[in-house]
Amino acid sequence: MNKKAITLLFIANAISGVAQGISMISIPWFFSQQNSLATFGIVYLLTNVLSMFWVPITGTIVDKYDRRKIFLTITATVGTIILGFALAGHIMDGLPLALVGSVFVITFLNYNIHYPCLYAFIQEITEPKNYNKMTSVLEVIGQCTTIMAGAGATLLLEGTQGGILKIFGFQINIGVDITPWAIHKIFLLDSFTYFISFCIISFITYEAVKVRKKETGNVLDRIKTGMRYLDKNRSILWFGILSFIVFTAMLLEAFYLGVSYVSNQLQQSGDVYANSKMAYSLGAIILGLSITTILKKVNIPLFITILTMAMASIFVSLSYVQSVYFFFAMMLLIGIINAGVRVSRITFLFRKVPNHFFGRAGSIFFIFNVVLRIIFLAIFSLAYFQIENNIVVAYRITGVLLLVSGVLLILKYKEFRSIPELAV
Repeated sequence: MNKKAITLLFIANAISGVAQGISMISIPWFFSQQNSLATFGIVYLLTNVLSMFWVPITGTIVDKYDRRKIFLTITATVGTIILGFALAGHIMDGLPLALVGSVFVITFLNYNIHYPCLYAFIQEITEPKNYNKMTSVLEVIGQCTTIMAGAGATLLLEGTQGGILKIFGFQINIGVDITPWAIHKIFLLDSFTYFISFCIISFITYEAVKVRKKETGNVLDRIKTGMRYLDKNRSILWFGILSFIVFTAMLLEAFYLGVSYVSNQLQQSGDVYANSKMAYSLGAIILGLSITTILKKVNIPLFITILTMAMASIFVSLSYVQSVYFFFAMMLLIGIINAGVRVSRITFLFRKVPNHFFGRAGSIFFIFNVVLRIIFLAIFSLAYFQIENNIVVAYRITGVLLLVSGVLLILKYKEFRSIPELAV
């Protein structure tokens, strides 16, 4: 049932994901090349503040409206906006930092509705027995697109000298001499993929496995309904918050800390930064290919606790070792860990949270995640962390955050195990 719909959804997600990934890798490095990492820190901080208000609204939208129509709306809207920025860059022969930062903000806010809608849509059109399989397939496809994005970003950011492309420190002769792309040309490529995705999604037809309860009331009323649900199910609330901390750390590293780490600690160029995203994605694919088997054999709350503790040790170790290859190895492990936590967390929530509450529950978990990111970004944006290699202190602080989360997961382990399954 719904195989064609799921296939088309995955294809559309993958096509737009590659170009989005190239843009989101390129933007932080663009700021770095302009010696404006502190400015990018402010942009990322502002993005998270906006997310704090936007995410609750996205949750109510995902739970109330047809999810296919949501995808059509956001792909058309965001694609048009980014196309406008790309054309502006062509006219002005370049883009100022403010406009480049705006594309980052828009894309990130799009993520805030895209992924909750994607997961809720998959839950809506998939039988419960296939939840493990669907979440693992989503992970593998998503990370394959990130690998392609990382390779694309390496090629477009640094170009090739004499046809040589650097991948994980190795020189590969691709036989073509490519000059680095201007950022607005990368945005133009990005915008086109949104429209391709729009066309693919327009062909999706499906039959819901479970009929959602019709939602009434305004946005605020629906948010309150979601909060009341979690207030009555405190164990799910705590699980959602604590299992999200690994994702918090990963986002801090992916969009802010990693840029400074490569520039200031490793003193390397953009290809190392882009390649680190590829290493991360390789790790996520390794986990994604085996997660279905793993989840049949492990207890999910215990699995997430172990992975959270492992993530804490990785962040601390990165602060003490100055090696490009060690960095790649740790990014590979971060990919394995984050994918393991994300897939197992989503699978667990699929089994525990009714579909008509799924969007709002996810948005409330995300709010806590955003608040944490705002707090830590406000700290890490201080000039101190951009002096010499002081960025390593930020890695140690993040490691402590993960450690605290791991301890709380241990303390609440019995509660999580007692959460009842949804009736099939």
